[in-house]
Amino acid sequence: MGLLDAHLIPAVDGVAYGLLLFVVASGLSLAFGTAGVLNLSHGMLYAVGAYTGAELSDGTWGGLLLGLAAGTTAACLVGAGLSAASFPLARRGHLAQALLTFGLALIGGDLLIQLFGADDLPVRVPAALDTSVSLLGHRYPAYRLCFIVMAVLLAAFGTWVLVRTRVGAAVRAAADDPQMLAATGYSPRTVHLGVLAAAGALAGAAGVLGAPIIGPGPGTAETVLMLSLVVVVLGGLRSLWATFFAAIGVGEVQTLGVSLAPGLAPYLLFAAMAAVLVLRSRFAEPATGHGADGPVPDPLGRLVRHVGVRLRRVIRPARPTAGAAAWRRAAPLLVLCAALVALPGLLDAYTISLAGSALALGLLAVSVTVLTGYAGLPTLGQTAPFAVGAYTTANLAAAGWTVGPVQILLSALAAAVFSAVTGPAVIRARGTTVLMITLAVGELTSAAVNQLKSVTGGADGLVGFPATQALWGGEDLFEEGELYTYALVVAAVAVAATLLVLRSPAGKLLTGARGAEARMRASGHPVWRYLLVAYIGAGALAGVGGSVMVTVQQYLSPADVGFEIAAFALLAAVIGGTTSVVGALFGAGLIVATRDWVAGAWPGHGPLLLGVLFVAAVYLLPRGLAGLRDPSGSEQNAPPSPGPRDEPPAVSASSPAPAPSPVGKASP
Repeated sequence: MGLLDAHLIPAVDGVAYGLLLFVVASGLSLAFGTAGVLNLSHGMLYAVGAYTGAELSDGTWGGLLLGLAAGTTAACLVGAGLSAASFPLARRGHLAQALLTFGLALIGGDLLIQLFGADDLPVRVPAALDTSVSLLGHRYPAYRLCFIVMAVLLAAFGTWVLVRTRVGAAVRAAADDPQMLAATGYSPRTVHLGVLAAAGALAGAAGVLGAPIIGPGPGTAETVLMLSLVVVVLGGLRSLWATFFAAIGVGEVQTLGVSLAPGLAPYLLFAAMAAVLVLRSRFAEPATGHGADGPVPDPLGRLVRHVGVRLRRVIRPARPTAGAAAWRRAAPLLVLCAALVALPGLLDAYTISLAGSALALGLLAVSVTVLTGYAGLPTLGQTAPFAVGAYTTANLAAAGWTVGPVQILLSALAAAVFSAVTGPAVIRARGTTVLMITLAVGELTSAAVNQLKSVTGGADGLVGFPATQALWGGEDLFEEGELYTYALVVAAVAVAATLLVLRSPAGKLLTGARGAEARMRASGHPVWRYLLVAYIGAGALAGVGGSVMVTVQQYLSPADVGFEIAAFALLAAVIGGTTSVVGALFGAGLIVATRDWVAGAWPGHGPLLLGVLFVAAVYLLPRGLAGLRDPSGSEQNAPPSPGPRDEPPAVSASSPAPAPSPVGKASP
């Protein structure tokens, strides 16, 4: 009885927390399962409601109701705006949608900070609720009990609308049979708009009511998004009751779990998420077929391709010879090499240090290119082997192993071993499921980084370890020019080795497995082995990038290996064209220049500029920079959406599977 008594309050807190997550996750599930939008800005919608409610709260019932109305309306309008932004990408797949919505989340987060400030806002509740009541002999906040009642009523109302009304029937039909719904006269675009607006309204209402529990602050959006993703994955998209129980379970882990097992609680949620996804992927069959509705118009992408075709006709009216074509393919690499070699004589020390950081991020982006573009495994978790390589180098330096080649080799080996352990959980999954599993792997690694303080330094990171030596007996690398040269040499060797492998017969087999997996399997090829080798190789390459980053920066913090860096690496791969190794390096350079150089002229607005870069890249570069050299519509540089091995319609019924991309020659 004593143990039950001690954990009663955390258990009740878990119910309140879980109900809050249920309301938020219901909107995310609605957007994903019905509108087919993987909305990584859903946490920002919650933050819109939370900030609005906190700003209007004045300790009265009128202030609470006004905040609820204003916050719900504001988030609803933002959700409608997301519908308008994402609808043209419906046939581009979840990868493009994820990057777009993440960019919009960065923009929205920056605007919220500009409007409401960078500090956590206090939330004032009515005096009648700003007290405590007796609960089985314990004092418990009255507002949380009231919130449990309000959340139950809100969830019940949403369930009634979905199950008992004509609007709900249309929404359910959109998830189960969108073609039949369109045949009955309903506009898919209207349903898309209504679903995302309703999802935004749910998130906004949860933000207003849940502000005293998960208050408005700079980290609110990411926290809510991650927890909501866990709830949606655990509960699935087919049952509100399953989502409900999953949300309660997540809430209990966040409160009661921390009380009972504080060392394990950070791992439980994402470990459960990964396990559920892996088990589901074992029973999922790859989707086949084409969408019946044809491609959704993409005017911006069409305009870019049209301009590219015109320029191509003007600049190169005649068909090139084989030799000319080879020079044309090699030209970007030659130009990049010449520019990188010339940089130390052209730039100041600070910009040179940024160039070194860009090379480290570039290697991470190249590893993402190998998986996303060549293996057809879109990933948000390559920061995991990147972190393994980075912390390996930092700990080797602290132990006196300061020779650069030794650090590189051991870091690559450690990252390869890590990828070999986690690879079997990833390579048998497909499409968006891969994104979610790799996200879980990345978040589990981030949790380990924060927990294993003796190895990683925890939240404080690592600093003060000895500098790297380029060779045995050489001098320590301190000057920015020396560090940049070291990073350039390592990156050149790693990229050259990657290109050699990708252009070899092994690379052709990998590309074939991406484009025609069923045929490869029928021909007796062990596709899973090819994918595992690619995953391990990409992990080793990411580990090299992590090692280079530590050498260049001379410090290491958890922010250097977090979810945001994973999104940046994926964006760099998409900017370059997901089968272009050189393009990934260009993309990484553009991101670092935007984040650390351009943003320096507009302090405090780095996230806004990066968000604009995300949005512009998704709309204006549907096939990346490499696609501008091939504007004829070839799919070889098209980002997998997420690929021919996408998940079955049961995961996202409203998004028809993309057609298998042809096996073709990838650009460098």
